[in-house]
Amino acid sequence: MKSSFTHIHRESYFPEECPVSVKYSKKSLIIGIPKENRQVEKRLPLTPEAVAQLVEAGHRVIVESEAGLGINYADIHYSEAGAEIADSPAEVFLSDIILKISQPAFDEIQMMKPGAVIFSMLQFTPQSLRIIEAMLEKKINAVGYELIGDDDGSRPIVKSISEIEGNYVITVASELLSNSFGGKGVLLGGIPGISPTEVIILGAGLSGLVAARAAMALGATVKVFDYDIDHLRTARERLGNNLFTSNFHDKVFRNALKSADVIIGTIRYINGSERFQVPEELVRIMKKGAVIIDLSVGHGGCFATSDCEPEKQPKVYEKFGILHYCVPNLSSRVARTAAMAMSNILVPLILDAGNHPHLNNLIKAESSFRSGIYLYKGKVVNRYVSGYFNLPLSDIGLYLEGF
Repeated sequence: MKSSFTHIHRESYFPEECPVSVKYSKKSLIIGIPKENRQVEKRLPLTPEAVAQLVEAGHRVIVESEAGLGINYADIHYSEAGAEIADSPAEVFLSDIILKISQPAFDEIQMMKPGAVIFSMLQFTPQSLRIIEAMLEKKINAVGYELIGDDDGSRPIVKSISEIEGNYVITVASELLSNSFGGKGVLLGGIPGISPTEVIILGAGLSGLVAARAAMALGATVKVFDYDIDHLRTARERLGNNLFTSNFHDKVFRNALKSADVIIGTIRYINGSERFQVPEELVRIMKKGAVIIDLSVGHGGCFATSDCEPEKQPKVYEKFGILHYCVPNLSSRVARTAAMAMSNILVPLILDAGNHPHLNNLIKAESSFRSGIYLYKGKVVNRYVSGYFNLPLSDIGLYLEGF
């Protein structure tokens, strides 16, 4: 079997167009893929095609029964790819490497063996501190997908998810403006003789640019706000002079909010981004029936009125006459596409892990893997996670000197 995934260079993880041979690993790993709570998360880290590549490379993959239903793959698809199907989560959580999407639950941590490696998203909830402390006590090594980065500073999984969410968020905005969800019954975009809808995007990162492009293609008037003038310059260069860009000047931003039909928050706070949150008083001045979509709700949100516990609120709720849509996993609504995108990045990363007999050797050799680790041998080793939970920060380099 041929693999379609390889390095562009030593520290990059992206798909390559031309298939190349799988590089067989020196160390056989046991990789577990547990079932997610499909009421809140339908994505899965690996598709059956990705599993087949890992199995061919000599690894053992254990998939919990019905784990793939959220991305429309049955157990038989994973079984035919070489995976073992487990009837209970206990067998899955005894694996060397556990691949999840959502943050592990407290009872799942109890099933894990000390020193295991778990991959998941950094979607913090009020229960997260207890979960972090449980993993620290058990010396679980935790990797955040959003933290994994190449040596050039790019974050491949963040990029993939951002592209998906940036494209899809305009579809969501269109639905929310329609009568079907209690909106004003307005078409997102514009037609001759009718003023175009106005869309504000907070953040000129990748998801913001993709969302802006999609909204402009429908005929909407788009305004992008960001702290970073270089990001705004890039946005104008890519999308043209019809795109309005601005820093967060109080008067300019306030006036834009008053006429906006849709405002989308895309600013992420992972690893040092300047925090920005629209205060309640500014949400109040928006016109009735406008729509707020917060893509950063999993990291504290871009709006004071965002509910960061979406499981306690309906997906769409109204506050001050403004429709709010606050979900931390928008790409879960196109879960199969998200799973394919993540598989493209995770497969070469795991194949590299099999080439290193010890976790410390892998961390030293692969800066991309090292950047993703936020818990290591009972210590917090990532500044963002340390600051978020007010926990002591340790330097992971100190633990690698002897290797």
